[in-house]
Amino acid sequence: MDIRRRPAKAIRMAPTAAGEPLKHKQQQQQQQQQQQQALKASDALSMPLYLTNGIFFTLFFSVAYFLLHRWRDKIRTSTPLHLLTLSEIAAIVSLLASVIYLLGFFGIDFVQSIIARSSHDAWDVDDQSQRGFEHLCGPCAEATIDGSAPAPPKAVALVNSGFTEEDEEMVASVVNGSTPSYSLESKLGDCKRAAWVRREALQRMTGRSLEGLPLEGLDYESILGQCCEMAVGYVQIPVGVAGPLLLDGREYTVPMATTEGCLVASANRGCKAIYVSGGATSVLLRDAMTRAPVVRFASAKRAAHLKFFLEDPLNFDTLALVFNRSSRYGRLQGIQCAIAGKNVYMRFSCSTGDAMGMNMVSKGVQNILDFLHDDFPDMDVIGISSNFCSDKKAAAVNWIEGRGKSVVCEAIIKDEVVRKVLKTNVAALVELNMLKNLAGSAMAGALGGFNAHASNIVSAIYIATGQDPAQNVESSHCITMMEAINHGNDLHISVTMPSIEVRLRLQN
Repeated sequence: MDIRRRPAKAIRMAPTAAGEPLKHKQQQQQQQQQQQQALKASDALSMPLYLTNGIFFTLFFSVAYFLLHRWRDKIRTSTPLHLLTLSEIAAIVSLLASVIYLLGFFGIDFVQSIIARSSHDAWDVDDQSQRGFEHLCGPCAEATIDGSAPAPPKAVALVNSGFTEEDEEMVASVVNGSTPSYSLESKLGDCKRAAWVRREALQRMTGRSLEGLPLEGLDYESILGQCCEMAVGYVQIPVGVAGPLLLDGREYTVPMATTEGCLVASANRGCKAIYVSGGATSVLLRDAMTRAPVVRFASAKRAAHLKFFLEDPLNFDTLALVFNRSSRYGRLQGIQCAIAGKNVYMRFSCSTGDAMGMNMVSKGVQNILDFLHDDFPDMDVIGISSNFCSDKKAAAVNWIEGRGKSVVCEAIIKDEVVRKVLKTNVAALVELNMLKNLAGSAMAGALGGFNAHASNIVSAIYIATGQDPAQNVESSHCITMMEAINHGNDLHISVTMPSIEVRLRLQN
């Protein structure tokens, strides 16, 4: 970790004697700067920082891998874990040493970032004062001292753009390819500054301006290693609210992030119609995230043996025990197998609590694959995801079997509300739903698209609440049903959505 420190500001002083050369004065200032500049923390290391980090990272992962394999072998052979060999003791000591180093490394980086942020405002004030002083005693004063013409100002464009000479050098290194763009955060130690440098390099390489893309106003530290890499800015999307929505006796305000005009207004009018008609009710039909690995055998017969083994009810409890051991919340619910030649596609269904659960079910599936290798050593794992899941793609298996949350909601809209709020009548709505949402979608060969525009609503809510917008593909699978009831006076409307993939954030 390179700890960067702001160089000490050299104070512009008057000459000590008449006719003293300006060059001598500048040399004195440079010497003062070199004396005042603080040492880097990495100077205390006997090797370069990147080499030291590489050694300890390699030591940590290799030792951890060794110990995990040793402990797995002990569990299989019923050997007590506290009985340690000399190699295991050395491995534990090495693991502790690498952990202590890595904790110290990242701890120093965290403290340094806090100190840098707290002193940032004071540096800005110093910069402004120094620029004002240089403006008063700038090139004209220097020309008076040594009698020569003032030197042209250096890097005026950099000062105007907020760049330093060091930033300019970094931009040039990115442009010429000597510095990878993805490594700027680690090299500079400042995520926002890295975004500035990457943004400027991108503009120079493409010849296009990014002036319309905002940069200020986003905490780039919070997205590092979390949700976006190689950031150069962010996109602003307006967020509106619809509601209140009366659902299962509770009122909800629905946030929607969209750039489509009238979408929020239309949803808000629907919420009003439901509210004044007494609200809607919902039922959670199923809650199971899926993951489907694909494995291959030498023959179709061996592939069929695995299918029979997995679908045998007598084996389910054992498989569930193996699957569930990697999570406190993930619980295996079922296994569905399909065969294509000598390839086996295994679709595991798992409850995931409040989490969306993609990583949770993937870890459980990996446990099953490791377990199956004992009885099927000739099994070749091709991929942990085979698109039989199916994730972020319109697929009949999700429409029929469901994925994530399978939900049905219904409401009865009174005739008076249909006429006054929705500006139509019950008979017209029923006919339109049949001819458009049902027959029209069937004519188009729609897969899960028997609705007006469920994708609009789901996408807007997903973006506003931080869900994965790409999962709108299967989450928008919806069939809308309408029926006239009470002698044609009222409208019964329902939506059935079998594959809503969402994580929950419950609040009291």
